[in-house]
Amino acid sequence: MDVQIGKTYRHFNGNYYRVLMIANDSETPKGEKIKEIVVYEELHGNHRIWTRHIDLFTSKVDKDMYPDANQEYRFQLVEDYD
Repeated sequence: MDVQIGKTYRHFNGNYYRVLMIANDSETPKGEKIKEIVVYEELHGNHRIWTRHIDLFTSKVDKDMYPDANQEYRFQLVEDYD
């Protein structure tokens, strides 16, 4: 799954977030491919800014841990969010 800058995603818990940018992790061990981090803003509450490694942002929901989750991926692109 490609993460799109400026787009809105729904977390499997129901909250909405807008991707602000993709950053490089400066702590990537030497010799490894640079790890990318998603920088995103919550579209509720205090509009806090969050970061998460891209592989976790795009991961599937652990259905054993969250059996009632209604979406396949942790963050799902929302096409029609205002």
